[in-house]
Amino acid sequence: MWIDTHCHLDAHEFGAESLDVAARAREQGVGMIVIPAIERANFSIVRDLAHGAPNACYALGIHPIYVPHATDDDLLALREAVAAAMTDPRFVAIGEIGLDFFIPMLAQPAMRAKQEHFLREQLKIARDFDLPVLAHVRRSQDIVLKHARQIRPNGGIAHAFNGSFQQAQGYIDLGFKLGFGGAMTFTRALQIRRMAAELPLTAIVLETDAPDISPSWIHPGRNSPEQLPCIGAVLAELRGIDPAHVAAQTGANARAVMPRLPLTDNEHA
Repeated sequence: MWIDTHCHLDAHEFGAESLDVAARAREQGVGMIVIPAIERANFSIVRDLAHGAPNACYALGIHPIYVPHATDDDLLALREAVAAAMTDPRFVAIGEIGLDFFIPMLAQPAMRAKQEHFLREQLKIARDFDLPVLAHVRRSQDIVLKHARQIRPNGGIAHAFNGSFQQAQGYIDLGFKLGFGGAMTFTRALQIRRMAAELPLTAIVLETDAPDISPSWIHPGRNSPEQLPCIGAVLAELRGIDPAHVAAQTGANARAVMPRLPLTDNEHA
């Protein structure tokens, strides 16, 4: 059974189709889809969507791209929402949080500082509630790692990992898994494909980041959790192993790092 550890199923690109997409993914063997929040305004949206699909769950957090307009009141609201969600079996993590130094406006000194403030406060929430984090690490692998080392949340996932082997080991040492998805399906993505092939399989989880990071065969079209089995098959090919083994191991990895994940149909059976 496949687990999509990062999918923005609430994105406007899906329109009113989100639950149908989740249903089709389930038919393709995707037993669970993790839907991260991106701002205070969509906390209830991702929660309700996760409760509307038998193969979905959710995380709560403030995405770095939404930090410019966020306030400390949003951090207080997040802490309150997390406290309330701890009794919700569909709630699994803090996310999507992190840093983004790829977008020029976000890389300016004042905005870098604000991003780091929001990251640290959200890492503290994760630590206080003993939850893993879904970490956005674009052009910011080392800085996210530094803050995670200082605050020590209960592990997490380095989403869309595209760092070095040394950085990968740093995250692994903190109890993180590394998220791989559509980027590794492009033959020109040599470093990502090398890491996907050579890192311990026990350190890897699969994700789509749908509707973004489409695999090569549908790029630049809308990505979907329905694509996860084919993305997983690419990982299997890169490693020279059976896709069923990849599904089983990456699913076990997801469950290890997010122990609150609901059981899939097969696990209930």
